Formats: sequence, C-alpha cells, structure tokens
Amino acid sequence: MPLQAATQWDGLGHIFDHGVAWNGRRASRVVTGEGDLVTGIETVASLMVGRGVLVDVGGSIGIDGELADGYAISVADIERTLAAQGDVQVGRGDFLLVRTGQLARARRRLAEGAGWGQYAGGAAPGLSFATIDWLHARDVAAVATDTWGVEVRPNEFDGAFQPFHQVVIPHLGLFLGEMWDMDDLARACAADGVYEFMLCAAPLPFTGAVGSPVNPIAIR
Repeated sequence: MPLQAATQWDGLGHIFDHGVAWNGRRASRVVTGEGDLVTGIETVASLMVGRGVLVDVGGSIGIDGELADGYAISVADIERTLAAQGDVQVGRGDFLLVRTGQLARARRRLAEGAGWGQYAGGAAPGLSFATIDWLHARDVAAVATDTWGVEVRPNEFDGAFQPFHQVVIPHLGLFLGEMWDMDDLARACAADGVYEFMLCAAPLPFTGAVGSPVNPIAIR
C-alpha cells in the first residue's frame, strides 16, 4: 500500500539534513531497512488531535480563491490573512492549515478532462522558506496544505530539493500534511467567520512508516 500517495502526514523520519534526523540523531540509526525504528508514524497515532486554525491565503489574496502556481506565501501573506479572518491567533501546539486553492484548480481541470497535470511534483503555490522563523516562534505542531509538497515549487534555492522540508522536519520536529482537501472547510469558516476548530487527524499506525494516509476531520 502506498502510504504517501494521497491525503497524508509526513512523519519525523521522512527527511534528513546532512545525515541528521529529528532531535540530532544519526539518520542511519533511525531509519533502516526495517523502517523508522525511533519516530515511526505509529508513535503519534493517538496524539494528532488538537486546535486547528485555517489560513485561507488563496481565498484572501488569490484570484477567484486560488494562488498562482509558483507563488511563495510570505509571513506578510499569512498575517494579512489572519487579520482578515478576525485576527485569530496561532500558538503553541496548533495545527496550521494553509489553503492555497491549488487542489480546487486541479479538480476543475480534472473534471474538464485535462487530468491531474503537474499537481504531483510540478509547480505549485506554497510556503516560502522565509516563513520558518515565524512558525518556529509560534511553536506550532504541524502545517498542512492542499498541495503536493507544502512548500512553493519550483523551490526557492538552486540545487536544493524541498529545502523547507529539510529544515522543519529534522530541526523543528514539524509534521507536514499534504494534499488535504480544505475547500468545504474554507466555505464553512467563511460563512460564520470562525476559523478555528478541533482537528482530529490520526495517522494509520503502520509500524516504522515515515508517513501515513489520514482522513482529517475538523469539528466546528
């Protein structure tokens, strides 16, 4: 079963930086042919429940609710969106859900017979590398988006593949959610002006997996 081919979490063993895994461990001692021996996704199967905050950047500053592919979401974009949503605060342990509108665009093209195109791995709106300090200062538990890879693509640095991932997972211990469908949630939040909720997003407890499918539910 492909564990990271749909709505999913990236676990803490998903990516490393210069051979170092989360919490300063040598990657070779964490993930082996037997899987992630230390931070397997099963270790958080009962923990991914908490306060969620939707940041509908696509709805706030995009065109027709969508950001263009390749658009790098800045701290200013996030703060402007939060202010427009009633100045909701983001803090320690929160699950930050960032909607870009790309999935809605991909689905529209799919319905028109154009297929998924480059949704998986192609150009996409996403978080800029420059947002990392902002996320770290607020000590959020996780970030999820409606895109394939959370961060802006093409990536912002030559010669670096998914640099945002390479910092926030092994150095901040940040869980990343990808390909999340936030369109119904965005409509519900816009209707009553409430952008915070209880999020239940438990991964399937595949022993030693570095990621897992998930069926996230926002309870409002």
